[in-house]
Amino acid sequence: MRRLARPFLIASLPVCLSLATTLEAREIELPRTMAWTAYGTNSSGYAQAVAIGGMLQKEYGTSVRVLPGDNDVSRMTPLKNGRVQLCACGIASYYGAEGVLMFANRDWGPQPLRVLTTSSATFALSLAVAGDLGVKTPEDLKGKRIAYIRGDDALNKGTEAFLAFGGLTWDDVTRVDYPGYARSFDGIIAGDVDASFTTTVTPPAQQLASSPRGVTWPVLDPNDEAGWQRMKAVAPYFQPLKATSGAGGISPDTPVDSASYPYPIVVANADLDDNTAYGLVKALQDNYDSYKNSAPGAAGYAADNQDMTWVVPFHDAVVEYYKEIGTWTDEMQAHQDQLIKRQNLLLDTWKTFTAGDTPDDEEAFAAAWMKTRAAALTEAGFTPVFE
Repeated sequence: MRRLARPFLIASLPVCLSLATTLEAREIELPRTMAWTAYGTNSSGYAQAVAIGGMLQKEYGTSVRVLPGDNDVSRMTPLKNGRVQLCACGIASYYGAEGVLMFANRDWGPQPLRVLTTSSATFALSLAVAGDLGVKTPEDLKGKRIAYIRGDDALNKGTEAFLAFGGLTWDDVTRVDYPGYARSFDGIIAGDVDASFTTTVTPPAQQLASSPRGVTWPVLDPNDEAGWQRMKAVAPYFQPLKATSGAGGISPDTPVDSASYPYPIVVANADLDDNTAYGLVKALQDNYDSYKNSAPGAAGYAADNQDMTWVVPFHDAVVEYYKEIGTWTDEMQAHQDQLIKRQNLLLDTWKTFTAGDTPDDEEAFAAAWMKTRAAALTEAGFTPVFE
């Protein structure tokens, strides 16, 4: 089914094209069937994907099959293998694009990923700190016992970023290892550890808030430029956020200055059909009112919630859409060009690296790749971020 494009403007983004130069609107052309991967069936990401699928079925006759994945690799493998067109992923999509952490192995390496859209919510991603310690800012975490979750790179990187905001590292705190995320919160309640990384709305944070220890969230001053620079040097995907929902009394009346990054991040491979990429992003905006209340967090897909200068490049057809509606700026294009240049450099470096002699041992392989990767990025004037 096809629908003619309707005029649409994003009020909060600067208009870079005059009406005389705005591109002619295209029709929406979507395939009859689409397959996505997403988080598990009890996640908000899965519920959002299903809600979007319902809208696409109703408005365009497109049937969407959503495949739940238990972990980052299981969600991204079908995308890599071409079994699905899209992944409603988490921040691991950025790690995949960079070829780091769980993707720094011979089966993966950097992936040619492109963003179609993201969802931004009202909750923060932060360190939940026991409320009986008097912690007010990340600096106050010095000497505290901080949870480290074995096998969860995203959570541990988030913790490292919050410590960096306060000018701290793991050497400034007592690291307490846990086999799983939920166990770390049991540890806080039991008095065995003091903080663990999470979202402000997650059930474990609510449980901590109801416990005798209570919960507090370190405040990130949005005007602390040095703090934000340190944080972004560790994890450049974090963005300032005034959280208005969460455990411990966070609300629109009592917000907390904190940080967040989009979830889900809907990504595809760079070679996704242009009509599909363009059609999806346009359909999401044209029909926003019909699905925004259909699942928790679905309102986060609003056009003015999209960060057009983030850390993963957008699909070319998505750029075309934002040019069409007159909101794509020269600054955005320059940023996009640099991200694509970085991605192509990583892909070329990986190709050369894997064509040569590489260690058989997986840890040695990853170490050699990370060294080669960092050298190539540095030589080209990019910051490696991960070393």
